[in-house]
Amino acid sequence: MAVSRTAAMALPLLLTMVISLTMVESKFDDVIQPSWANDHVIYDGDLLMLKLDNSSGSGFVSKSKYLYGKASAEIKLVPGDSAGTVTAFYMSSEGDNHNEFDFEFLGNRTGEPYLVQTNLYINGVGNREQRMDLWFDPSTDFHSYSVLWNPQQVVFLVDDTPIRVYSNQESTKGIAFPRDQPMAVYSSIWNADDWATEGGRVKTDWSHAPFVSTYREVKIDGCEWVDGVDWESEVKRCSESQWGKEGRYWWKEKEMMMLNVHQSHQLLWARSKHMIYDYCNDPARFPVQPAECAH
Repeated sequence: MAVSRTAAMALPLLLTMVISLTMVESKFDDVIQPSWANDHVIYDGDLLMLKLDNSSGSGFVSKSKYLYGKASAEIKLVPGDSAGTVTAFYMSSEGDNHNEFDFEFLGNRTGEPYLVQTNLYINGVGNREQRMDLWFDPSTDFHSYSVLWNPQQVVFLVDDTPIRVYSNQESTKGIAFPRDQPMAVYSSIWNADDWATEGGRVKTDWSHAPFVSTYREVKIDGCEWVDGVDWESEVKRCSESQWGKEGRYWWKEKEMMMLNVHQSHQLLWARSKHMIYDYCNDPARFPVQPAECAH
């Protein structure tokens, strides 16, 4: 088949564009995929961006589900006036009785600090909110936000500093612990100006749109759930095995089952210096303190 000179000249450029696009997307493509508003999920070199404007927010989801492991994202949050916006990074199972571990980054007016809200849903029940400010500006550089989940604890970490621990007290106090529902990893950005900033008093200023959160890395180490296999067998494999096709299940080794002394000191420092709200200390909402709060 004859090819025109113009077409022949254009072909290398087209191939270069296709190869470049593939290279840009390949860093994230093995792990995640857009979950909604695909046109607001932007690849830029080695970075991925989630965009919010007055037409839509956006999000992504992991390609696999996991039962135990560690999920991390290096994120640079929306700069400037981010009031009314929420960027979330979280793990969640499915259904009305789902489990969920949330980071929610609550935007603020220019010059005012971001707040990070963490929450856990267990068997469909949430209302375990805690809020902290941070010891840095999360909009000027990339920082790591992680959830570590194993049979003994759920740990929220910021730059590997633990800021919250939910321990397994099921056998000692009968308190439910997430242990048998596989979770996917999600992130999203959306407009929440009915509650996110100063209780909804400060609204999103759309003249500053688009609002963009930028990701440098999304990493998941975990026991990858296999669909179509007997449920109890998968729970047992991920709960009891020390090795799998993913390699060594390091997140279940003895030293990962509780914080070490240094991490315990970090946790106390973060909570004493930066905690703003703790559902455990809110008698107006909980006249009887939730059982998991008692130590």
